[in-house]
Amino acid sequence: MKYITLSNGVKMPMLGYGVYQVTKDECERCVLDALNIGYRLIDTAQSYFNEEEVGNAIVKSGIPRDEFFLTSKVWIDHYGYEECKKSVEISMQKLKTDYIDLMLLHQPFGDYYGAWRALEELYESGKLRAIGTSNFYPDRMVDIASFSRICPMVNQIEIHPHLQQIEAKKWNEKYKLQLEAWAPFGEGRGGIFELPELKKIAEKHNRTTAQIILRWHLQRGIVVIPKSTHAERMKENFDVFDFELTKEEMSTIALLDKDESAFFSHYDPKIAEWFVSMIAERRKQQDCTKEKKNW
Repeated sequence: MKYITLSNGVKMPMLGYGVYQVTKDECERCVLDALNIGYRLIDTAQSYFNEEEVGNAIVKSGIPRDEFFLTSKVWIDHYGYEECKKSVEISMQKLKTDYIDLMLLHQPFGDYYGAWRALEELYESGKLRAIGTSNFYPDRMVDIASFSRICPMVNQIEIHPHLQQIEAKKWNEKYKLQLEAWAPFGEGRGGIFELPELKKIAEKHNRTTAQIILRWHLQRGIVVIPKSTHAERMKENFDVFDFELTKEEMSTIALLDKDESAFFSHYDPKIAEWFVSMIAERRKQQDCTKEKKNW
């Protein structure tokens, strides 16, 4: 495993396992599989509704708590100072831990400033080892980094070969935020696994296109959290530290950038409205795996 050091000195694994849309029924087994394979960064969120299952797996694994890095995210429904603080305590109870390695604000909507003040206090008290944001575009990132007592340490955003976030990377590096990629494969959209440029590089290294994409992320200094419910695929995703892409290969992949999301833009007011409906739906269903997508 390779590690990266955050701006506050905390070491974070560069490759982790994400549990977005992993159902409650499968989550405990999947996290145990990931831990057995060697993953030590597990990424969950309040709005995934599987924090408890992640906590169960961690306890059953028998791995000492200080040997893995646990990330969760505060959902918009829990923004505001008091509600955020309370929700983090509940997350720790569900995860069966007395501290969380990284807590992120999940979306750049609502009273995220009130929530950020709560994260700052929890960080200073030692209950959070690092704090950060998720889905904060450069304008929102600069805003919160400039007008907060404590600058975020991590920003988790959509990054994949079709959306390489060149400009965002520059801005996050300027403010010393570590970038982390959700959907590092773009969920396979746009035929990304079948792109001839990636397949050619994969054949040269005797690897899969998925491994080439993950290696590309890592060589850009970006943390990745690929998800799979299959142990064989988890192993494949983990096996990316014993080869290196050449400068020419990195340049070839750079040319695949379309500079467009595979999903949606947070700048779109219709998407902001969709998030309002999503909040209500997740509050009611307590499940993010069955919600209707409007994009």
